[in-house]
Amino acid sequence: MELIPVNPENRELLWNIHQKYLYEMTNYYDDEMDMLGNLHYGYFDDYFTDPKRKAYLLYEEKALVGFAMLHPYSNLDAKPDHVLAEFTIFPMYRKKHLAITAAQMLFQRFKGSWEVKYNEKNLAAKALWHKVTEEYGPRRTRLNDTETVLSFCS
Repeated sequence: MELIPVNPENRELLWNIHQKYLYEMTNYYDDEMDMLGNLHYGYFDDYFTDPKRKAYLLYEEKALVGFAMLHPYSNLDAKPDHVLAEFTIFPMYRKKHLAITAAQMLFQRFKGSWEVKYNEKNLAAKALWHKVTEEYGPRRTRLNDTETVLSFCS
């Protein structure tokens, strides 16, 4: 697995795959498309202007299999080193356990305190995050009826 930093040259690639991810997330959130068929993500441009925000393309054997977007802005009014804002492995690669590999790689490469938020209705994401954070003994905090944050140190 390779983590390739997103830069201005591959911004359009991130935009395109991020839109597909946002569309998939409409299974769990009531987001609507704009007049051009895009889903709004208010922080997308910030990943190219805010030096504290980082995005990575995930490659396995030269195939683009997903992406991860990180920042340090807490969901819990804490001061984490890293917040996993967005993360996906594309559906065709999910049965290969690449999400586990990618998440473990992120937690090992970027040591420190973490927050990972998931939607309780997204049972696959819930299972993934509980499995890959188990060794860190995460604290679980319910934000609302549908969202939970795992906080831990890697």
